[in-house]
Amino acid sequence: MTDDIRNEIALLRYAIIAPRITGNHDDDQSLNSFFLTASEKKYSNYDGTLVSFAPGTIQRWYYNYKRDGLDALIPKKRIDIGTSRALDDDLKATIRYYKKELPRIPATLIYQKLLENGQIAKGDVSLSTVTRYIKQLKLEDKQTNNKDLRRYELDHINDVWYADTSFGFSLTIDGKKHKTCFIAFMDDKSRYITGVDVFTNDTFINVMRVMKSAVSQFGKPKLFSFDNGAAYKNKQMELLIARIGSAVNFVAPYTPTSKAKIERWFKTMKQQWLSQLKPTDFDSLDELRASLKQYVYTYNTTPHSSLNKQTPKDVFFAEPLLIKQLEPKKIDQSFLLEYERTVTADNVITIDKVLYEVPYRYAKQKIKLRYSPDLSDVFVVDKFSGQLEKITILKKNDNAHIKRESFQFGGDQS
Repeated sequence: MTDDIRNEIALLRYAIIAPRITGNHDDDQSLNSFFLTASEKKYSNYDGTLVSFAPGTIQRWYYNYKRDGLDALIPKKRIDIGTSRALDDDLKATIRYYKKELPRIPATLIYQKLLENGQIAKGDVSLSTVTRYIKQLKLEDKQTNNKDLRRYELDHINDVWYADTSFGFSLTIDGKKHKTCFIAFMDDKSRYITGVDVFTNDTFINVMRVMKSAVSQFGKPKLFSFDNGAAYKNKQMELLIARIGSAVNFVAPYTPTSKAKIERWFKTMKQQWLSQLKPTDFDSLDELRASLKQYVYTYNTTPHSSLNKQTPKDVFFAEPLLIKQLEPKKIDQSFLLEYERTVTADNVITIDKVLYEVPYRYAKQKIKLRYSPDLSDVFVVDKFSGQLEKITILKKNDNAHIKRESFQFGGDQS
């Protein structure tokens, strides 16, 4: 099973327990009742099939997440490779995935992929077993994609935050014109702008920067509501949100009312602030950013007609107990990018053309990395424990002066 599939499974497990983690559930419902109700539903698996789970299984996921976070929901790599066994649910799901993505792929190639991925070993599961299972499959032509479009009943701050991107005028920086884009996060109940910034491109990295600043200051919402843009809807975002213990809703296309409040704010921002400015007023993005932050402060502290003449700031901070800030260490570890890289024979990996040295035990292996966007912190994720091990930039000159140890097998070491 590949790491991508493991992450898909972990996100599905988190989605099932998320209502209880984030508080989006019936307050009168007991834990056991929640597990039972969740077990009665069908869920769309990563391979498109519908699956359900026993209450005890969902309960185990819940307590594992409460104890160790999202990493506890990632299926562990098998340590019993070589032991004969029948096809389990994970293997069946992987086979269905390959047949769905590559309908014409033969059983022999699927079997080879299972071997290459380390999911099975020769003698573990036979080719004939895989072939028989493929013959039994009736591929589903339609993937369930039902979305809950019910209106949210929002009574408190930090129930839901909306986020969106809007574009402004072009700014000349160092002799070149750059289109400006504004990224903002808004609390639904209070209309308080929890995070905002301006950039020259709309990317997930920039969305993550604004989001990290907002969560650091004002805690995490139960739910984030985004559109389907590439900067918002991607696996990195889903992993990030699951790590901090929130949930995410991607609004259905062509339903502008789903994010009407944040879009209305952008319209107001442009009318009240941006329309009064000229690109020549600013020599840098930082100058425009400072002006934007001043405008947002004024907006957050101005009485709002839809808030009964209260300011967004007054409404937001009227419920201080709902501002549950995360520990700085958890924030730093949660807001990391996650990618796979293959280690060279001399224990080196490359990130954005920069060489990093990893422990020798990872030589020639595919590893999972987590790192900050500015590459100030880069970690290897241990395959079995999930612990983060920091690595550093390769220093070739230092390595040239390191005395290598030599080992003699079968005798004394010298």
